[in-house]
This record gives sequence, C-alpha cells and structure tokens, in this order.
Amino acid sequence: MARGINKVTLIGNLGKDPEVQTFDTYKKAAFSLATTEYSRDKEGNEVQHTEWHNIVMWRGLAEIAEQYLRKGNQVYIEGKIRTRSFDAKDGTKKYITEIQADNLVLLGGKRDGGGDNNSQAQPSNSYGHPAQPVVPPITEPTAQQNDHDDLPF
Repeated sequence: MARGINKVTLIGNLGKDPEVQTFDTYKKAAFSLATTEYSRDKEGNEVQHTEWHNIVMWRGLAEIAEQYLRKGNQVYIEGKIRTRSFDAKDGTKKYITEIQADNLVLLGGKRDGGGDNNSQAQPSNSYGHPAQPVVPPITEPTAQQNDHDDLPF
C-alpha cells in the first residue's frame, strides 16, 4: 500500500508575536507567518505575492517560540499541514488550516533590519533540544502527537 507524505517547508516572517497557552504539562504557541514570492508580469514589472500561514507549535518548540520569537523575525519551519473544524459562536462549522511545526530555525532579526541579525539560534526539534543540522528533524512519538488532536482550539 502506498503511503502519502505530508511535509511543509517554509521560510518567512512572523506577522505577530506568538500567542502562548499553558496547559497542565505543556504549552502551545500560535502565530501567523508570511511567505512572499516575487515574479515579473508581462510588462516586466516585479510583482509580489504574499501568502499567510497559521503556525502551531507544541511543548518544547512552544517554549522556544515564547522566549525567542517576535513579530518580524525570519524563521525556517518544517512541519505538517493540519485542517481542523470548530463550531463558531453563531453555530456554523468553521475550518482552519494550520502548519503543525516539527522543526524551527531562527534565521536572524526582523525583516527590515530592526533586530540583531547577528544573533543566530541553533535549530531545535520538537523537544526544544538543539537539532543536528545534517539529521532530519526529530519528531515526537506518535502517541504524543495525537494527544492534542481533539483539543477544542
């Protein structure tokens, strides 16, 4: 039987500071990430297209996000696409697509030079420990990944 691959790689800038929620034994961080592509139109003018992504980090990565990430920071993220639904206050069912991050690398300061571009951070895996740059990102065990799938947020 063929298996699918759900893998996302993004480099972009945070649209806002991470919103962090603390639970009994772990944290969740969520923020928006902007990725921008550039192309040329028929007249040769540069055109930019910005896509916004909802990023979610759990446990160790959420703690790193809380401590180090701020609006405008440029980051490299690896993760999976997840779509979930919820009931809105008006009773309608809403859907949201998020990137569940497995790996994070801080690439420098703010996009427009507002931060300290010399302060590089080590890549981190889901546990918040330094990751080896040559080794694929370490993911949490499947049981731990799925224990938050039914959370209502």
